[in-house]
Amino acid sequence: MKRIAGLSMILLLAACQPAKEVEIEAPAKQAASPRNVILMIGDGMGLAQVSAALYSNNNRLNLERFPVVGFHKSYSGSDLITDSAAGATAFACGVKTYNNAIGLGPDTLPCITILEEASLQGLATGIVVTSTVTHATPAAFVAHQPLRILYENIAVDIAESNIDLIIGGGKTYFYNRRMDRRNLLAEMSDRGFLILDNVPSPRSKIDASRRLAVFTAEDQPPHVNQGRDYLPYASLFAAEFLSKKSDKGFFLMIEGSQIDWAAHSNNERDMIKETLDFDRAVGMILDFARKRGDTLVIVTADHETGGASIVDGSKINRLDMKFTTNGHTASLVPVYAYGPDSESFSGIYENTAIYHKMKAALNLGAGRESTSIKGE
Repeated sequence: MKRIAGLSMILLLAACQPAKEVEIEAPAKQAASPRNVILMIGDGMGLAQVSAALYSNNNRLNLERFPVVGFHKSYSGSDLITDSAAGATAFACGVKTYNNAIGLGPDTLPCITILEEASLQGLATGIVVTSTVTHATPAAFVAHQPLRILYENIAVDIAESNIDLIIGGGKTYFYNRRMDRRNLLAEMSDRGFLILDNVPSPRSKIDASRRLAVFTAEDQPPHVNQGRDYLPYASLFAAEFLSKKSDKGFFLMIEGSQIDWAAHSNNERDMIKETLDFDRAVGMILDFARKRGDTLVIVTADHETGGASIVDGSKINRLDMKFTTNGHTASLVPVYAYGPDSESFSGIYENTAIYHKMKAALNLGAGRESTSIKGE
């Protein structure tokens, strides 16, 4: 087999024969409109990342179970190549803003996010990530800051928000790595949060009247190849917990954060492992949605990372990959949808359209500036 110079490597695949086609599933019973919306973001996950994960997993992924597929245009308000802050703000607020902006429009004014709108309408809300909870993607749904690196300020925004559930790393930004010496963990506890260091099992009897913050690491959680395994069952736990939290439904954002990091390093082995870990979480959520019939599930990425491509390989046991950059690209990004109103996600559209489609699905009212969204 020809050896690809530079960044290519040989990846052993899991099976020798093509797998059967995955059957596209429909809910046993489907509501006319969704009660719940779950947005799953595989950070940096373009078509090459999905393809590599598919071929390395016996030619099967849970992503194949989606009946609706579309594409979004990921460019930001300031650059053709978006960053995660602007990309997530597009999903969260429906505006194309400048790179590095967290929950702000191009005029630097706060934009109310779909998570905040849902909370104002009485829906339960949550985020589950494999990064710190102060990282760009989760922050854009809860915080409003001019720069993504203002982690201490982002932590304050999260602590003072009305969010019901957070799961991810970054505990240190809430107490001992703060210039202002505030103990946000104590403040959150006073405001009704139960603070945990381990993700409860989906069958745990956690009081749904409490708000919940689970910090999986002091700073960044480890890579999946270092033993991190919480994303699939944390995703299911979050969906089950939020479904008990409000009789009006819920909005949940789940991110497989470290697909992006592996692609930045042009490390295809870790990139594939992170994508497969995210796909396992997708499977858990699809099973949850199929049983209920009232949940819209959207899976996408904020952008593609690495300019990855599969350049050579054997159908039997070898896969060679190559990267063209250590950064992001402007490639169109796939969008997968399942459940009530999923048909609206077919076609090619702006990344901001995902916000508007989710908002319409949940029948949320007109947006407002976020000056009135902090918790009491």
